[in-house]
Order: sequence, then structure tokens, then C-alpha cells
Amino acid sequence: MEMNNHETWKSFINFETKKPYFKKIKDHLISDNAEGKIVLPEPKNFFRAFDLCELNKVKVVIIGQDPYHTPGVPNGLAFSVNKNQKLPPSLINIFRELESDLGIQNYIGDLSAWSKQGVLLLNTCLSVCAGLPASHSNIGWENFTNAAIEEIQKKKNIIFLLWGKHAQQKKAFIQEDNFILEAAHPSPLSANNGFFGCNHFSKTNNLLTSLGSDPIDWQLE
Repeated sequence: MEMNNHETWKSFINFETKKPYFKKIKDHLISDNAEGKIVLPEPKNFFRAFDLCELNKVKVVIIGQDPYHTPGVPNGLAFSVNKNQKLPPSLINIFRELESDLGIQNYIGDLSAWSKQGVLLLNTCLSVCAGLPASHSNIGWENFTNAAIEEIQKKKNIIFLLWGKHAQQKKAFIQEDNFILEAAHPSPLSANNGFFGCNHFSKTNNLLTSLGSDPIDWQLE
């Protein structure tokens, strides 16, 4: 398991990966590989959200569930795909809402430019078996990502975007001196139930501006 995480995350990740629960994660991944299962994303991308978004620069957190379960599609960032991949339905709806909210049109699915500006795109599980959604939902990743959510909050005024019931369960870990924006999940099954029209992109930038911080440039090149 490769961990090339940014220097600002190293002490946190080194501390967490020595805990007993993390050994169970490693053992489960080894077992899946031994059984011939394809684990996604590539191991080098398990911690990509931490590679690209420096801990001390996190301003916004978007919480996803687990990586896309189609080989070649997930790249370690929640909702994001590699540039050469077809946009998944949830990401199409995210871009549709962004265009409605701010008039920004995006056509590529690699969201790494958002990460580099301080948007942590965090799945609650950092791996999945190909073709088996939520297959790693109970192997221990939630312990790690819950700890990451707590670590982020050593700095105040973080904006959390919680889309859907799964992400909204993380409210229990978010302290009162931060901001929470909630909406339905962008999946086609639920986007019409409150994701469309939530205006989270403009609301996020308005909050950042009010805090004296640079807004996020949501445009992708």
C-alpha cells in the first residue's frame, strides 16, 4: 500500500496506520488480492485525496461513499474520474448543478484542480472490489476517515458539503465552529429531491469570502 501523502498529513497517517484496525484493512486487501479480486482504485491512489490537498490548506470537504467500482474509472478522489473516462451519472449531475448555480460548464471529470485549492474530496471508504459496490464498507476504512475528519478540524471554519444520507451521518464528527451544507445525493435516484437547486458552490464561495479566504475556482481545464 503506497502512501506518498503530502508532508502535512504524514504524522497523522503514520499514527493511524499503526493502529490495530488498520492491520485489518491491510489483511482484507491482501486476502482479496489472493482470491483474484480486482481492488480499486490502484493502491497508489488509495490516499490520493491526501496527496493533493494539504492538511493546513483544507477549506472545504466533500464527502463521498466509496470509489467507483468500474476498473479504470476511480482515481482516489470522491466523485472524480480520470480525464479520459466518461462522466458517471452523479458527476454529470454535480456539473449540471454547478452550471445552474454559477454558470460554469465542465466537461472533464478529473477534479484534482479542486483538491489543489483546498477541497478535500474524501470517500468514507478508500477502496472497493470491482463490480461490488460497498464491498469494503466494513473493513475499517471508516475509522480512518472519521479520524481524518477530526484531524481537519484542528483548524476552524471548515465547510462540509454533505450530499445524501451516508455523508450526513458524518455530522456527528463535525464540531460547531465549522459550517455544514446539506443536500440530497447527486445520484439520478435522488438529485431531484434537493440536490438540484441547492446552490452549494456559490454558498461555499460566499462563506469563504466572508471568512477572508479565496473562493474556489470550480472551472476545470
